[in-house]
Amino acid sequence: MLNMTKNKLLLLILLVFISSCNKSFDTQEEMNAYIQDEDNGYVYKKTISGVDYVLQYRPTDLLVKQELGDKTDPAQIEKFRKQYSKYMYFNLSMSKNDQELLNGVAQDKAKFGQMVNELAFGMEEKLHVYTPTKDTLALADFIYPRMYGMSNSTSIMIVYPRDEKYMKQEYLNFVIEDLGLETGDVKFKLNTKALINEPQLAF
Repeated sequence: MLNMTKNKLLLLILLVFISSCNKSFDTQEEMNAYIQDEDNGYVYKKTISGVDYVLQYRPTDLLVKQELGDKTDPAQIEKFRKQYSKYMYFNLSMSKNDQELLNGVAQDKAKFGQMVNELAFGMEEKLHVYTPTKDTLALADFIYPRMYGMSNSTSIMIVYPRDEKYMKQEYLNFVIEDLGLETGDVKFKLNTKALINEPQLAF
């Protein structure tokens, strides 16, 4: 009986500790404001040769919210959290002069065609995530929606597996190879502690 009480107490302490590690927000807007602050470890920005790069992590609960819509069924929340938490989702946004990358090469048909092909089919060769000890994470998926000049940036959704052995590293290197824009390779250091303790929504 005493052991059961001790176990329950330990479980309660553990749950309180876990919930205190993860910030919780009542609304999607509040969470977005938090993850867009560079100090919190969820957004990374660089400008090289006039090209603006923004790498934004998308916490699991934002994807869960997208699936749920206005529903708040606890069973569905748990199901989607389990489904999406197996992966890490990032939005990579790239622009030049506040325009899509393709706008800058629109006059050169060969270069335009090559860049469209790379963005739509070849990013697996251009994106790399690896640990300080050079272990590489395999890209799970990427989605490049063509905006046909209707956006002021080129955006790609990137998906990597959330492998626990890699998450134990202090940081992960995220590298974007030069896309023919004379930027050289662009590197970001991802804060793994922030990724593990990602913010949550209070559904």
